[in-house]
This record gives sequence, C-alpha cells and structure tokens, in this order.
Amino acid sequence: MPSVRVERTETGFTATNDRGGRIEIGSTRDEGVFSPVELLLAALGGCEMATVEPLTAKRGHRLAKLATVVEAEKVSDTELRSFTVTYEIELPPEDEKALEVFRSVAGRVHERYCPVGKALKNPMPVEQRLP
Repeated sequence: MPSVRVERTETGFTATNDRGGRIEIGSTRDEGVFSPVELLLAALGGCEMATVEPLTAKRGHRLAKLATVVEAEKVSDTELRSFTVTYEIELPPEDEKALEVFRSVAGRVHERYCPVGKALKNPMPVEQRLP
C-alpha cells in the first residue's frame, strides 16, 4: 500500500516515503517549496508522464522532448473545480508515426491507466483516523 509520512518541521512540513524521498511542503507564500495543491498537480502530471514515456519509447517512438503543464481551476480558497494537463512535446526527427503513437498512448493513459487521474475523476472516500 503506498504511503507517505508528513510531519511538521521548523520551516513548514516534510513528506517522506519509505524509500527515503523527501519533499518540503509549505504555503504559496513560502519560497522553494510546493504547496499541497501544487503537489496534487505534480502528482497528476508525473503520473501521466511516468506512464506515457516508457510506453511510447517501448513502441520505438521516444520523444525528443516530453513535459506537461498541469493547471487547476480554483473556485474558492478550499475548492478546485477542474484540472487541465497540457503536453509539450518535440517529435524525434524523421519519425512520421511518433505523433500518432504519442496521442494514442497519452489518451489511453489519461483515460484508464493513471491512478492519480482516476482518483480525481472518480472521487473515493478519504478516511481520517484521529487518536
């Protein structure tokens, strides 16, 4: 079961996974850290790209550039309405099928294979356990 531990630090919060990865978390006013909403956006973009990249490369069409910009429509301080994932790509020279393969793979990943995106599209219960 995936999990992270988030704890308060002197300067904000730190999320740590069981492999030793660390991310500093703060508010949108804090320099050099991600806010919780920005982490959600990064999770969505990272989830799609971490699946799109190996699948396009496996089919012999590794893109010269692959990036995403993920945006959220914020309707209030506590509510997001929608997300948009915009891909920025550069096709490999002389690969006429790369765009077709990329579009096919990215579409399937977005609709079916990214668990972060699926969780956002089909909200699930979030349980809270208090001491």
